Amino acid sequence: MPSLLLLAAALLSSWAQLPAEASSWWSLAMNPVQRPEMFIIGAQPVCSQLPGLSPGQRKLCQLYQEHMAYIGEGAKTGIKECQYQFRQRRWNCSTVDNTSVFGRVMQIGSRETAFTYAVSAAGVVNAISRACREGELSTCGCSRTARPKDLPRDWLWGGCGDNVEYGYRFAKEFVDAREREKNFAKGSEEQGRVLMNLQNNEAGRRAVYKMADIACKCHGVSGSCSLKTCWLQLAEFRKVGDQLKEKYDSAAAMRITRKGKLELVNSRFNQPTPEDLVYVDPSPDYCLRNETTGSLGTQGRLCNKTSEGMDGCELMCCGRGYDQFKSLQVERCHCKFHWCCFVKCKKCTEIVDQYVCK
Repeated sequence: MPSLLLLAAALLSSWAQLPAEASSWWSLAMNPVQRPEMFIIGAQPVCSQLPGLSPGQRKLCQLYQEHMAYIGEGAKTGIKECQYQFRQRRWNCSTVDNTSVFGRVMQIGSRETAFTYAVSAAGVVNAISRACREGELSTCGCSRTARPKDLPRDWLWGGCGDNVEYGYRFAKEFVDAREREKNFAKGSEEQGRVLMNLQNNEAGRRAVYKMADIACKCHGVSGSCSLKTCWLQLAEFRKVGDQLKEKYDSAAAMRITRKGKLELVNSRFNQPTPEDLVYVDPSPDYCLRNETTGSLGTQGRLCNKTSEGMDGCELMCCGRGYDQFKSLQVERCHCKFHWCCFVKCKKCTEIVDQYVCK
């Protein structure tokens, strides 16, 4: 029994010694970045003042200052999508500050961390690709993707498409820079975490790249659609988030080998592809607030009394029970269309029961 107590004390001590999560480039989503027209070419102070950049990312900032606002937009898009996908989970992708953004919980190489890295990398590809198409960046323009072989001959190819090729390449260089400049011992847990991050970054980028599809516009007399102009267009980011959520559900548990490679914990499963998410640590208990792991707990979270899913009170509240209260909801109702051309609605109030985890 004393030996078990000593072991428990040692584990708690090792958790307590974890450093606070360092600042991340995700902080560009929380701190507004100046628009490109505000930058002076080669103005080093702009990049040195941006929080969360690694040395390599800071150098890229100096070379591509006009990109930084769109990296921030991409990070914000990724964070919002993360919060949507996990809105009914115990861990709901909450941001805790403007520097580390997600706090200590990202130090753990869990499934949730894997998803966060993937969706934020995807957000950067999305934002940069669209900024190219809209002429906001001097180093890129419309997509130069070759004409698809299966496109009908009489359809035109060449509308201004989203430049997903450039977005993918730039996001790879910028987002991965932080990981690639780290130099840990081969086979160490730290190296395993770097490889995990790189794999998940790539999975996020590929989701955007592979889901981009052909969009077309009809031309012709009275909308006869006798002629079509087509181009490459990004998928809605919600679809990217949905796919990455599926990858989260099927993420592969990995471990680092002495040779410095990631291998499956359970060799009976299929080897993950570059489009799959991987993790190296089990998820922490998100039920209770824990300053050491960074878990915020579920106390005070709304739950669904009738649901048997993760948003249900039994699972969301981890068996602690819940409190019931009544709230007043105001909604638009009895909407009518008036010629021409507006919709007029009334406001309806309703008292509803809500449930909150103890």
